[in-house]
Amino acid sequence: MPRMSTLIDSHCHLDAGEFDPDRAAVYARAKAAGVAIQVVPAVTRANFAAVEATCRRYPGCLPAWGMHPLYIHTHQADHLDDLRRQIEAWRPVAIGEIGLDLFVPGLDFATQEIFYVEQLKIAREYDLPVLLHCRRANDQILKQLRRIVGKTAVKGGIAHAFSGSRQQAEAFIKLGFKLGFGGAFTWDRATRLRALAFELPLDAIVLETDSPDIPPAWIGKGRNEPGEVAGIAAALAELRGTTLEEVARRTTANAREVLGIP
Repeated sequence: MPRMSTLIDSHCHLDAGEFDPDRAAVYARAKAAGVAIQVVPAVTRANFAAVEATCRRYPGCLPAWGMHPLYIHTHQADHLDDLRRQIEAWRPVAIGEIGLDLFVPGLDFATQEIFYVEQLKIAREYDLPVLLHCRRANDQILKQLRRIVGKTAVKGGIAHAFSGSRQQAEAFIKLGFKLGFGGAFTWDRATRLRALAFELPLDAIVLETDSPDIPPAWIGKGRNEPGEVAGIAAALAELRGTTLEEVARRTTANAREVLGIP
């Protein structure tokens, strides 16, 4: 695996139960692969403690606080107040993981939208970027972003695991967002996503794993890890016909810029 000293995994769930047996070893492998920073997003109010414990234990792991649309059945209105308290107790790099999901059946869309919009307002209130879950919902995500921006702008963020159209990509970029690319584009069959990874400006791209999910092609159906960012960077460099050093340098700079990481 190639080693770089400046890589950032802009989205990984190192706190997830899949890592309970060997979390320290997973973290060590990521550091050895040159992953200096891992952004660890929360997904529910109950999950804040696990994210906090992970980020306190492992240097370079930075939290994002938020409530994920896949867990909409667990979210309560008073959790939004808890989110504010968590932000004030430990200022995160972003509000996330938040957004909308029109892929998984049975998720109440109206309630998803309420929590998404309220968390956008909180991001604006605290002048923080957002980490967006956009699965099959890019237009709906953008609609609400434009509504919020129309009043006072949300401070950009990342469209996580981006898989939309070129037009949607350009809309996110225009609103100050970077686009998260990870293991999904490394599969040969992902022709449309590979075209985007090739065509979009490198200044608009950040790298991510979404560990333990979205494994790259060389893992197959296995568990993903944050250290795989190194291979993802190499795959992007090969696809774009540039150097690994260039991809690492620029995607790291992009992540630092959009998330306000020194």
